[in-house]
Amino acid sequence: MESSTHSTADFGRLVWISDDVDGFVAARITDITHNGFQLTTESTNQTVTRRYEETFACEEDPTKSVEDNCALVHLNEATLLNNCRLRYANGKIYTYVANILISINPYQLIDNLYSSETIKEYRGKSLGQKEPHIFAIADKAYREMRRNKTSQSIIVSGESGAGKTESQKAVLKYLCENWGAEAGPIQQRLLETNPILEAFGNAKTLRNNNSSRFGKFVQIHFSDSGSVAGGFISHYLLETSRVCRQSSGERNYHIFYQLIAGASPDLYEKLRLAPANKFNYLKHGATMFFVNSKSSLKIASDRFSETDTVSDSIISDIDDFAKLEKALGLSGLGNSEKMFIWSTIAGILHLGNIEFEENSNDSRGGCRITGDTENSLMSASELLGLEPEELRMGLCARIMQATKGGVKGTLIRVPLKAYEAAAGRDALAKAIYSKLFDWLVAQINKSIPFEKSSAYIGVLDVAGFEYFAVNSFEQFCINFCNEKLQHFFNERILKQEQEMYESEGLNIQKIEFSDNQDCIELFEKKPSGLFDLLDEEAKLPRATFQHFTQRAHESNKGHFRLDAPRKSKVKSHREMRDDEGLLIRHYAGTVCYETRYFVEKNNDQLQNSLEMLIEQSSFPLIVALFQNESSTGAVKTGGRLKAVSVGAKFKSQLSSLLDKLNNTGTHFVRCVKPNSQMKAWQFDGSAILGQLQCAGMASVLRLMQEGFPSRTSFSDLYSMYEKSLPPSLARLDPRMFSKCLFRALGLDSHDFQFGNTKVFFRAGKFAEFDQMMKQDPDTMMELISKVTDWLIKARWRKAQYGTWSVIKLKNKILYRADKIKKIQAWMRGYLVRKRFHKS
Repeated sequence: MESSTHSTADFGRLVWISDDVDGFVAARITDITHNGFQLTTESTNQTVTRRYEETFACEEDPTKSVEDNCALVHLNEATLLNNCRLRYANGKIYTYVANILISINPYQLIDNLYSSETIKEYRGKSLGQKEPHIFAIADKAYREMRRNKTSQSIIVSGESGAGKTESQKAVLKYLCENWGAEAGPIQQRLLETNPILEAFGNAKTLRNNNSSRFGKFVQIHFSDSGSVAGGFISHYLLETSRVCRQSSGERNYHIFYQLIAGASPDLYEKLRLAPANKFNYLKHGATMFFVNSKSSLKIASDRFSETDTVSDSIISDIDDFAKLEKALGLSGLGNSEKMFIWSTIAGILHLGNIEFEENSNDSRGGCRITGDTENSLMSASELLGLEPEELRMGLCARIMQATKGGVKGTLIRVPLKAYEAAAGRDALAKAIYSKLFDWLVAQINKSIPFEKSSAYIGVLDVAGFEYFAVNSFEQFCINFCNEKLQHFFNERILKQEQEMYESEGLNIQKIEFSDNQDCIELFEKKPSGLFDLLDEEAKLPRATFQHFTQRAHESNKGHFRLDAPRKSKVKSHREMRDDEGLLIRHYAGTVCYETRYFVEKNNDQLQNSLEMLIEQSSFPLIVALFQNESSTGAVKTGGRLKAVSVGAKFKSQLSSLLDKLNNTGTHFVRCVKPNSQMKAWQFDGSAILGQLQCAGMASVLRLMQEGFPSRTSFSDLYSMYEKSLPPSLARLDPRMFSKCLFRALGLDSHDFQFGNTKVFFRAGKFAEFDQMMKQDPDTMMELISKVTDWLIKARWRKAQYGTWSVIKLKNKILYRADKIKKIQAWMRGYLVRKRFHKS
């Protein structure tokens, strides 16, 4: 409860109490115990007891919702969750916490939510003037970019399946349709990037049918006039291990299924395609197709590997393949380049079907390709432009260079064991796919016309926090990224905000929040950080995951965030040995990582023999993929090339991204996953509460209601109007002018607060703030006229007050003079009477 005292007035009071299923439920207090309350729940009429700290104050009308949670009378996690529940039940997926947007995935298309008519409605509108929407955040970012002349970033975060990718697409659509219409081709190119990136970078996971398996930062650049001038896409940490293996119930990247479903009969035959369950790289996961009941295109019956399909309102393999072909064409890729892409994708599938067995005729213990998969060898060779025998030799043996004994530089062919050859095959497949993805993003960036840029709006979409039954190196990297972004959020919204209030002399109550800096140090602090220990392990002659895991526990003994798997609450995790896993307490929850494949997944280096093999391809584009030295991530140390590990490369990319974010104005969209079954309009209160808590929204809610999310300096505000000010106003100092401006707008002292150098606005006053900060001449002259009128009236009131004060003073002097005369007369009489009595 918000009050620490409890009296008879509490009896019958409606409050929120914690609940394992719904997060919070409403209940009435029936009695007070020595350490809490006895209550009766409203929905089930069940009698329960709760400690004082487990009960939360309730609004007078708990069935009434508000657009901005800061408008709630009682600010706590329960009222926040209830407000989101009420709005979601009414079909409204967006809610504000001051200038932060909460978006709850409906798992269903909503009519006109992102239509052109809706886009027009939000243009130029301040937060609070219209219903909460992602368009309002996009418009706010654009106006602040124009007003402050600084680049802006919109950070879209949340769990996998929370709707981050759709939110990013909505922002791009809003910005391009409003300010990219004149740019024509630029707008088209930017909007057409989504089918390409989703086909090659998204996949079905257990939590999300269209999960982004890479991070992307899409920058939309603007000219001095405010129109779209170009775009650029940066990408981070593509999950290459998915190319070769997927968990049960998950799919490989969409492109593999789209190609099988959508290829024309001639192309299907030319690429020697087959149903998904005929390919090793697809059959261990889910092999069904996504379909859309509204689609006019039908998949040929002989291409199905399962009789079942999954109906999805957004994804359709055959429709998406048609969209992909169109998007590739709009990005400037011709038929020959499209054919190169299809051949490469099919070549990867056939490469995965090549299997190995020990060669009993090889005295050196080598392996050979099995007779059953010779056809796969021929198909892969043809589609990748390689000679079959060259590919056979490259996969079954590696080339080493002699440094001792004999002529220095002599090449030696070393046969491989069957498991080593299989590992090399998978490494080649992952390298080809990764390089192809890099090449596609580069082609997209080249195709986007680019004019002179004055600033940009960047939209960040990275994979959300993940925890599965089995968590490996991919989840390790993704969750580290989310730790860094959460820390950035804490610093920008909670820590820096409160430090600014303190330095400006604002008396704002300090809000406590959970700092995750210690968890970040566990990952990256030198020399005991987990990434550094993993890189050190790779340098050992016999690197093993057990040794790495053991060192991680020893080097960070006693660290609050790290523990052994046996401390997990999950039975399967407790069965792990201490040297087989890491139990890490993240800001969003505790995750147990199985370290079995950490060492090999962190190694991004391809065998020399396989690199040399690719260089012999008859396809120039295949060769070009591997000729870009900068993309290999190799650094020179002591005259030798040393491959940078996946973890080190990811840390470097993440550091670069955070540098960009730190140099821009930031806007946050918190996406929430409503349920784990991906069912439309089903609100799982407990799961949603956990996500809101992890995102720090309760702390933000308290800070934003107490604080002032909009601000500007006196000097900036004055300089905006300075050129248009008449002489009577120009001589005012910036602070006095600001005061006059606020009074002219009719704001009272509760709406704003003056600091030492800045003026701050409360949440809910964004419209007034935006009106004041508009730079169009008509608005400025109107406000200047209001200031002039208010100043004249204020001076007249001041003159009136001065006149009244003088008259009052004159009357007071006359009154006192009259009273003094009476006192003097009384004293003279008193003195005369005193002398008379003495005589």
